[in-house]
Amino acid sequence: MIIFDCDGVLIDSEVISARVLIDALASIGVKVDTAHVQTHFLGRSWAKVAAEIRHSHGYHPGTDFEEKYRTELLARFELELVTTSGIEVLLPQLATRACVATSSSPKRASRSLELTGLSDFFAKRIFTASEVERGKPAPDLFLHAARQMQADPARCLVIEDSLPGIEAANNAGMQVLRFTGGSHLKGLSEETLSLGGKVRCFDNWELFFEMVPQAKRQLDGRMGT
Repeated sequence: MIIFDCDGVLIDSEVISARVLIDALASIGVKVDTAHVQTHFLGRSWAKVAAEIRHSHGYHPGTDFEEKYRTELLARFELELVTTSGIEVLLPQLATRACVATSSSPKRASRSLELTGLSDFFAKRIFTASEVERGKPAPDLFLHAARQMQADPARCLVIEDSLPGIEAANNAGMQVLRFTGGSHLKGLSEETLSLGGKVRCFDNWELFFEMVPQAKRQLDGRMGT
């Protein structure tokens, strides 16, 4: 089974999210840049993001701040959100079951996939950090997804873009590939992206089946082996 992260993997959303969060924090006097967002917030649940803001900047982002941020983010998604290039072509060719496991809220994940035309493919196979006690980098979300899909964690492949997500997959005993084709990772070196060669990376969905040939449906309709 393949477990896809959502933001930065299926949808090219992380640059939008970073800009909205930076602006929201600036409005209450907290100054952060894109590098800070990537290091401390990327791939994490809102609970962890809020805890980091409180710890590092002395500001507790309450419900009003969160709602304002989420409302603005979804408004920007309506205008700017797109898929990562090529994912729509890849998904129908998969010869194995697939699901989504994301740190996003249920509302954000659902709307994101609707806007980009991917919701029909995944149907109800979308799992969020709200369903587990601990978000990434803990293994809870990926293990929860595997249980719901009745899959052996050792036979699951996770596609992630963030460091917390990669760590979560490793902690869950799952294989992991890092998708580096999102706009937020442009310009980083191969050495940085691969964590010094510790994780296999690819930046184009056309390369996926070269790395995982058994995941591709055969031309005559048979399942890949």
